[in-house]
Amino acid sequence: MSAPEFTFVSGNLALDFVGTVGQRTTEPIELMPATVDLAVWAAASGTAGGALAEPPSDTDYADAVTLREAVYRLATAARTGARFTRKDLATVNRHAADAPGTVRLGADATVRRAGDIRSVLADVARSAVELLGGPDAVLIRECEATPCTRLYVDASHRRSRRWCDMRGCGNRAKAAAFRARTRAKASTAKVAVKQATGRRQSASGSGSAASE
Repeated sequence: MSAPEFTFVSGNLALDFVGTVGQRTTEPIELMPATVDLAVWAAASGTAGGALAEPPSDTDYADAVTLREAVYRLATAARTGARFTRKDLATVNRHAADAPGTVRLGADATVRRAGDIRSVLADVARSAVELLGGPDAVLIRECEATPCTRLYVDASHRRSRRWCDMRGCGNRAKAAAFRARTRAKASTAKVAVKQATGRRQSASGSGSAASE
């Protein structure tokens, strides 16, 4: 099986983590089905500077999934105006209290990060806390493309972003809309031709009757 391809388009680390499950309201797709996939996501996120200091355990994986789903429910509550549950708050706050990864400045003027899976989850939880407890909580959106359910922060100038990723869902939605318009125009043209043909036939029939 090929390694999953994780994307980071939500504008927030915690929402990107939530995005490891797709199509949540129809046929959920788990992009992180095993412990090894959690390590791949952590490395792809860059929060630990690439590879983890040590591989995560099955317990770490279970904790990560619990955190991910708690963040999803809290973000959905923030988006819809519902109340946060104590259990989800406790889950996020517990992970946010763990030590984050370390950062240091390299001689080549680059930021170098390091950490284990616990520090990665701490970074995810802190990202969720800062989003859900800050002014950007009202900018949480759900992708309008069907069946995508990815959450993202709408940081667009006019707050009019409709899709999680223009290169993916956005392009597919626009292509589908174009095909629908093309079909509608073709259907309208077909009806117009049929009506015009009918009128000509009617006129021809009337002319024949008059000549008799």
